[in-house]
Amino acid sequence: MLKHAFWSGIASGMLVGIGGTVYLSCQNKVVGAVLFSVALLCICLLGLYLYTGKIGLFIEKPDKKSALALPVGLGGNIIGAALTGVLTAIAKPSLIDAAQSACSAKLEGGFIKGLIAAIFCGVLMYAAVKTYGTKGTLLGIIFCIPTFILCGFEHSIADAYYFAVASMRGSFDPMRIVFILVAVVGNTLGGWILPVLIGLGKGRVESNGAK
Repeated sequence: MLKHAFWSGIASGMLVGIGGTVYLSCQNKVVGAVLFSVALLCICLLGLYLYTGKIGLFIEKPDKKSALALPVGLGGNIIGAALTGVLTAIAKPSLIDAAQSACSAKLEGGFIKGLIAAIFCGVLMYAAVKTYGTKGTLLGIIFCIPTFILCGFEHSIADAYYFAVASMRGSFDPMRIVFILVAVVGNTLGGWILPVLIGLGKGRVESNGAK
């Protein structure tokens, strides 16, 4: 499981980076946001490991193997996304300015706003992955991904890509790493909200039924 989490995690990070590339490349942000969903579509259909998709499912059925895989998969995701960002900046330097502008706006917003935005992203990521896993429909992905992007919510793996692109010109700001870590925490908390609330609701229903 750990080997799969790491290597397919890198693949997932690369796909998220490609999604970020198409978003930066599109002048029409609605079109870019819709096309960004190609990342999660491929990840789900290929059975790859994405931390922001797994963390909500983990809280439903926690176990030791899954707990160990989460940080390994997250590391793979960040490596894949950052590597894609570096290579993208080399191949398409015209995107660096757009990435720097987006990253500056993230940092200027502050960590509290970033955390809240990451929480809401986590909610939508869980909804997208869960509807695919339980209903076999891609509609959750097609709608949830553009929604979180157009709302300006923070996806930690995508942020790793954007910051990597932005860092290829000018001095490196260590606050970018802190922001990504904050986004990871927010995505984690957000990924837990729906399954916890749904679980509480089921418990209430079962309890009433038992009476």
